[in-house]
Amino acid sequence: MAPSTLTRMPFRAASVRTRLLGIVVAATCAVVAVASCSSEADDDASTIVRTTTAVAGAAVVGLERDTSQACAAPSAPDADADATREITHVAGISTVPTDPQRIVVLSTEALDAMCALGLWERVVAAATLDGPAPQPTYLGSGIASIPSVGPIGNPDPQLIAQAKPDVIIGGDVPASVSWRDLDAIAPTVFTGAPDDWRAQFRSTATAVGRTTAGTTALDDYRRAAADAGARTNSAQTEASVVRFTPDAITVLGADSFAGQVLADTGVRRPASQRGDSFEVADDALEPADGDLIYAVLPAAGKDHAIEVMDSDAWLDLGAADDHRVFAVDDTIWSGNGVAAARALVDDLTVSLNGYAS
Repeated sequence: MAPSTLTRMPFRAASVRTRLLGIVVAATCAVVAVASCSSEADDDASTIVRTTTAVAGAAVVGLERDTSQACAAPSAPDADADATREITHVAGISTVPTDPQRIVVLSTEALDAMCALGLWERVVAAATLDGPAPQPTYLGSGIASIPSVGPIGNPDPQLIAQAKPDVIIGGDVPASVSWRDLDAIAPTVFTGAPDDWRAQFRSTATAVGRTTAGTTALDDYRRAAADAGARTNSAQTEASVVRFTPDAITVLGADSFAGQVLADTGVRRPASQRGDSFEVADDALEPADGDLIYAVLPAAGKDHAIEVMDSDAWLDLGAADDHRVFAVDDTIWSGNGVAAARALVDDLTVSLNGYAS
């Protein structure tokens, strides 16, 4: 199946058109981007990463994801704004520049926001993920090359100071360093973790002087999601979303990021999944069934997922029997932000009416 073509924000033209060729589910469960958000890489056949197309009978979604336009073109600061503004956030009040030139981000959602607002090239350093990739690879290899200030949740203040930021943006306040210490380096805003990812994106956009651009990005995403839903007759399908960890199976409900994006596309959910997320036992999987199942596979949950998906309890599910189980990237489906939401909609577009071969 060809990649979907959604209506998008204006994107900066890139010289690279190399495609993302897969999610390494069997090995890492992470998307491997070969080019994106970069004007220097070459479309070189030697960069192609050959990956598996299935795991435990589930078809892997995203094998031809094109990340060359994952990040938007640079957005303008809010019109008629003062040089600085006061931002009240979960940790305190910070006076931040309206148009920061050097940004340090301490969370994935903040990095996603910089991508969606076209400010990723101003990110001079970022906290990084554990695992095979330093950043979510749906954002592209350009973002993956941003210097690290240590792991998410445990950033190194010395490395942050060395980056000489104008502003520091994060989600939750890390336990390892105080907000006041970071705010002494540069104005620091922590947006917290609201139930609605859109609210967090708006807060982050405001913190970097892009309230208007943030509203535009969300409006464009909503239109793209609705258009994708109409093209796929999304209301005809009840989609289940199940996330595997090493010792648990969580059915992602309406309160989850994936659930909220599914709702924006008009995809229906099984009756058991229209409330909050919940766990199910390995041998009591009926609430995880649907017309099709999206299996969210973080690297740490891969072995557990394979064990369950090879079991009689799983194979007895209607979606499994119909060969309608799809393996999807955890950094997207458990994500937070406009760029992740767009990638999730792309996944839906190429799989909602499909079958695992």
